[in-house]
This record gives sequence, C-alpha cells and structure tokens, in this order.
Amino acid sequence: MGWLIAARFIDRIGKGIRGAPRDALVADIAPEHLRGASFGLRQSLDTVGAFLGPALAIGLMWLTASNFRAVFWVAVIPAFLSLALILFAVHEPARPEGLRKVRSPLSRAELKQLGSPYWWVVGFATVFSLARFSEAFLILRAQALGLPLVLIALVLVAMNVVYALAAYPAGVLSDRFNRMTMLMIGFALLIAADVALALSGGLAGVTVGIILWGLHMGFTQGLLATLIADTAPPELRGTAYGLFNLMGGLAALVASALAGALWDSFGPQATFLAGGGFTTVALLGLALVRRGLPGLGASHNS
Repeated sequence: MGWLIAARFIDRIGKGIRGAPRDALVADIAPEHLRGASFGLRQSLDTVGAFLGPALAIGLMWLTASNFRAVFWVAVIPAFLSLALILFAVHEPARPEGLRKVRSPLSRAELKQLGSPYWWVVGFATVFSLARFSEAFLILRAQALGLPLVLIALVLVAMNVVYALAAYPAGVLSDRFNRMTMLMIGFALLIAADVALALSGGLAGVTVGIILWGLHMGFTQGLLATLIADTAPPELRGTAYGLFNLMGGLAALVASALAGALWDSFGPQATFLAGGGFTTVALLGLALVRRGLPGLGASHNS
C-alpha cells in the first residue's frame, strides 16, 4: 500500500510540473488564428488517453489473470514513448527578438505585468472550479439511482467520450466566434447538467446529466487555457499557466470537500444544486467581465 500511495503522489507531482510548461508550449507554437483549435485538439487527445488507458488496463488484467505487476510494466512503454517524443520530436520555438527577459517571474512587479484581463480570467475560472467538483459524484448519483456496480465504469467512459468529441469542435468555433460567448455556453451546460442530476428520478435523467457534464467540459477546459494564452504576456506564459492551475486546483479541492459535506448533510440534490448556484455566479461574473472588457475573448481568426 505504501508503494501505491508513493506512486500516486509522484504521479500527481509530475502532472503538476508538466501542465504549465505544456500549455505554454502549445500557446507558443500554435498559430494565433488557430489557438482555440490547438487547445481543443490537445484537450481531446488528452481525454481520449484518459479513457483508453483504463480500458486497456482492464483488458490486460483479463489477459494476465490480474497480474498487476505485468500491467504496470506495460504502462511504462507509453510513458517512455512520450519522453522520446519530447526529446527528439518536439522542439521549442526560437525566442522572438526583443522579447523581454524575466528574472523573477513571481515578484510583485512581474505579477502586475500579467494585467487585469488575465486576473479576471483566473478569477471567474476559480469561481467556476468551485462548481466543478469531482466526477466521482456522478458515479455516486448513478449508483444511488440503480446503476449496477458492474456498469459503474461506464459513467466516466460516457462522460469522457462526450468530452473528447466536444473539445476540438468547441476550440474550432472559438477561433471563429467570440471565446467568451462560447465559454458562457459551457457554463450554461454545467448549470443544465447540475439541474438534471439534482432532479432526475432515474437512470435516464442521470444519463442526460452525464452527457451535459461531458459537453460542458469540452466547451470550457480548452477555452480557459486559450484565454490564458490570449491575455498573458508571451514572456510570462509559463508563470501564468502555473498560477492558473494552482488556483483551479485549490478551488477544485475545496469544491469536492464542500460537495461531500453537502451530500452527507442534505443529500445529492443539494450538492448538484449548489454546484449550479456557483456556476450561475461565475456566469454572471463572466457576463460582467465581457461587458467591461469588450476585447477579451475576441476571435483571432483572420
């Protein structure tokens, strides 16, 4: 058990370390008029891996008669392939001439350089993250309404399939239309998902909620990353993504803790309705920001 906890801990550290540099690199190499599509594609491929990996693990467990050690050795192969791609196939673009050099990116002076549009994006994204508690609550809701235990994994598979299918088209559309409008659609989809999951009395309603949840993920996660690229100065993109991920991660942790407390004290309906309430607050904030900063989220498609 100790080794499993250590492995999981190291895995989460690795995810935290790689997230900000990866998104900063995507922002650096993506053509400005295809930035939304680039982040949407990245999000789609990442999500495909999220459900194909566990599916392959299940198949390997069956083929190896539940030999965990063999399955983890096989899992090392794609990890080394990814490392090889980074070392030999992915090249960081040359630093543009005249780009300001940053010595202390976390100093007060540099944080001010990020600008108010960036901090507004981080602000409403953090409030939005308070509504995006763990997808484990989708599983609990489906199980409470009668989904057999053997089919529980289908909840996350279905959600991630919808997520993967929606992320790239949403990114493409954000390059043609206002990104803030697309993001508001994503927030509205989460409100609809929360209402469906709160009020559903059977598996049909839960299925609708799960589909809407996947759609909202596709319409928001890539677009938020795109807005960070749009608003942060190029020389501070790594710092910008790091702070964005930090605030979102802390908010998600608080959200899951609050969701669990609401679930235990008042039931699942209160949990999902509270999520819808937080999303409504974020949506109203987004509308106010859009009115106060009309250039924020404008399409860069030529």
